[in-house]
Amino acid sequence: MKRALISVSDKTGIVDFAKRISELGIEIISTGGTYKTLADAGVSVIGISDVTGFPECLDGRVKTLHPNIHAGLLAMRSNPEHMKQVEELGVDLIDIVVVNLYPFKQTILKDGVELEEAIENIDIGGPTMLRAAAKNYRDVSVIIDPNDYDKVIDEIKSNGKVSEKTNFYLAAKVFNHTAHYDTLIANYLQEKAGIEKYPKTLSMTFEKVQDMRYGENPHQKAAFYKEVGNNSGMLTGIKQLHGKELSFNNINDTHGALELLKEYDEPTVVACKHSNPCGVASGTSVYDAYVKAYNTDPVSIFGGIVVANGIIDKDTAEEISKIFLEIVLAPDFTDDALEVLTKKKNIRILKLDDIGRKQPQNAFDVKKVSGGILVQDIDNKLFNEEELKVVTKRKPTEKEMEDLLFTWKIVKFAKSNGIAIGKDKQSVGVGPGQVNRIWATKQAIEHGIEQLGEDVVKGAVLASDAFFPFDDCVQAAAAAGITAIIQPGGSVRDKDSIEACDKYGIAMVFTGTRHFRH
Repeated sequence: MKRALISVSDKTGIVDFAKRISELGIEIISTGGTYKTLADAGVSVIGISDVTGFPECLDGRVKTLHPNIHAGLLAMRSNPEHMKQVEELGVDLIDIVVVNLYPFKQTILKDGVELEEAIENIDIGGPTMLRAAAKNYRDVSVIIDPNDYDKVIDEIKSNGKVSEKTNFYLAAKVFNHTAHYDTLIANYLQEKAGIEKYPKTLSMTFEKVQDMRYGENPHQKAAFYKEVGNNSGMLTGIKQLHGKELSFNNINDTHGALELLKEYDEPTVVACKHSNPCGVASGTSVYDAYVKAYNTDPVSIFGGIVVANGIIDKDTAEEISKIFLEIVLAPDFTDDALEVLTKKKNIRILKLDDIGRKQPQNAFDVKKVSGGILVQDIDNKLFNEEELKVVTKRKPTEKEMEDLLFTWKIVKFAKSNGIAIGKDKQSVGVGPGQVNRIWATKQAIEHGIEQLGEDVVKGAVLASDAFFPFDDCVQAAAAAGITAIIQPGGSVRDKDSIEACDKYGIAMVFTGTRHFRH
């Protein structure tokens, strides 16, 4: 190996790498800022213009886009005709390429960045060299990751060259990297240009947060990836303060609890199990809200996930520590609360700044299906004020309306068919994921009676994530003493449910918005 081309934006470890390959007798070509960095460090380096015979120009937009570079990268050493041509053209071969790209991602994530600045941070020559070198991997070693510097040098020292297996590995990393880079550019420009959200082809890119021990079940492998952007308030922005590594199910279940929590502004605690809410309450304080949420279902909360939108203090921590929980997530914890909670070895304590921040309006919800994906807008609407209407003779009282809206938020995040019962800013019973609505209704009622008693269910309100196809749910609600119902409406048999409500003096409100959750 005789010649290397080095041109990097991220200069981590590059001086040491250049010195080491120079000591191995490899000549170094470099550009712009990288040339200066290496020369200032005492590395023997040749400027790119000395190779191309053409000056760097257009504010550095044109440096390496030249046949003397790309013929040196793409010439196949095993092809006699290629070797004859490069000799006739006076082109020197390039055996190693070390390139990382203009910081486009870092640029677009800056506050107030202008389009012009983003455009200038779209690398042209870098990806072109990377792709050329990676295409010719049998003859060229191409490095984008400083973590691979030692591996390449060790092989050169041992064998005088880099193995084809390693070169193929490095080439595969390059194409993954340039695909990620190009997708960031494409998505940024698409948004700026106002191109439709669902174009003919859709490219998405994510960055790994961590490998998971396993997936939903022990026989499944899994990893956690994040979107590129501001992760404040998002699940990918959590800081783990205590406990063992998060699992696939921990993250998935916490997501459901967190998104429900974001619907509330006052002190609120959400307890979830298998992505379904099992206890939700608002109160005068986080402590008050936790006690109410716990009392809603002391059975299901065991081994579950608790999220709060306020600071966990010592009193709340002492209540939490009385049972086993997988996760407690909050915007912060007092020192004495942490002292209490960290005594429990198996609990995972998570901190999330800006916990009430909702997902961007243009965010996607993605579901994998056989052979493809389903992509939709996130469900970021609770209801439209102008569509909210009372359809029964009796209007809900102010107190009932408050409970209806509280409970409507809960049922939005229960798996369909879902029913939620609430009272006094506290969930009373939740019936999630049933194959028919009457079963979900009966489950929620029975759960409320079993955990809190008939007197609590009486005078409570009921929310349904979709319309009632029959009046059987109203009949069951009336028998349990429920006094008000909120549902989307829109069934051809809405009249039956309305008449049943009028018969029993139940107030019914239509939202005009459905919240299926499959």
